[in-house]
Amino acid sequence: MVTALEFLKKAGVFYVTTTDGNQPKCRPFGIVAEHNDRLYICTKNDKDCYKQMVKNPLIEICAMAGDDWIRITGEIAPDASKDAKEAVLEQNPFAKKIYSIDDPHFAVLCFKKATADVYQSIGQIVSVPLV
Repeated sequence: MVTALEFLKKAGVFYVTTTDGNQPKCRPFGIVAEHNDRLYICTKNDKDCYKQMVKNPLIEICAMAGDDWIRITGEIAPDASKDAKEAVLEQNPFAKKIYSIDDPHFAVLCFKKATADVYQSIGQIVSVPLV
């Protein structure tokens, strides 16, 4: 069985939806990792998307890989630990071109709780683990 992490890595690009007041905001992301059995994403803490996730931690992620697509719905929280940042960087070589451990704006966030469902082209919906 595929995990949400594996699916997102296969997709390459996934879309994170936050809210700004009552307006949904959707953006492409591409960095995802596992640390301490949790699914992580990252951004910069001076971006609107980060501020929106802190204000309202309920988000959704959506991506397509092949003929199937995934929806992850859950609650996300910042993790300022050095270990989490190192894990994200180590699992995503591209991230090292954008972020560094010492960058005060580099922010990682993990799902505190979430569900992940893969919508298969054959019409089935399969719940999958995050990591």
